[in-house]
Amino acid sequence: MSPPSTSSLREQQHPAIRQLANGIEAVWQRHLDLSPYPLPAELGYVEGRLEGEKLTIENRCYQTPQFRKLHLELARVGTSLDILHCVMFPRADYALPMFGTDIVGGRGQISAAIADLSPTSRDRTLPMEYQQSLAALPSIPFSQPRDLPPWGDIFSEFCLFIRPGSESEEVAFVKRVFEFLEIHCQRAIATQPTPENRAEILTGQHYYCTKQQQNDKTRRVLEKAFGVDWANHYMTTVLFDFG
Repeated sequence: MSPPSTSSLREQQHPAIRQLANGIEAVWQRHLDLSPYPLPAELGYVEGRLEGEKLTIENRCYQTPQFRKLHLELARVGTSLDILHCVMFPRADYALPMFGTDIVGGRGQISAAIADLSPTSRDRTLPMEYQQSLAALPSIPFSQPRDLPPWGDIFSEFCLFIRPGSESEEVAFVKRVFEFLEIHCQRAIATQPTPENRAEILTGQHYYCTKQQQNDKTRRVLEKAFGVDWANHYMTTVLFDFG
């Protein structure tokens, strides 16, 4: 099924989600050489029912010389729940961290917002250039930090996980995500491929995806709307595939 228009869902969502989605694609277009990613057609736009309400999912995917997949997912349940999910998957010969961000909003408020550049190296640390750039960003005193999930050992020391306490904190979170993204894209295009590290890079990405697939909240929503088999297929081939 094709979406009625490419931006219809985005225009209905929480302003912070709309701003973040537009900004992510703008940063990608500014820094990276984008081409389409061959996502199965039936998974680009999906509709289902969740507890009597319509669930809509729109996926946009790209690829670049440095990244095998850039994935931006927008989802909405009725008029009560808005979701943005984004992950950048480096190619196996680029020793880059995993950029990821998620926002969940309901009834006009953002309940959870997370962003990170997650290390995939054997020692679970970010490259020094990333550490220096991220450490140089000014601290933001968010009022409601949140605890990472039990499987959250994949995240870096710079991971930002909050419940925004005001509209100004929503704006500050979105701005910080753009700063993470600018650092990541600039480092990516300056990075040379290292095929000799391919096995270690793949192991790190596999670990990241395996941990993310343990997100029970996401899995339960998908299972209720589409069934267990479809949910597992979607989580392992669209959200967190191993390449």
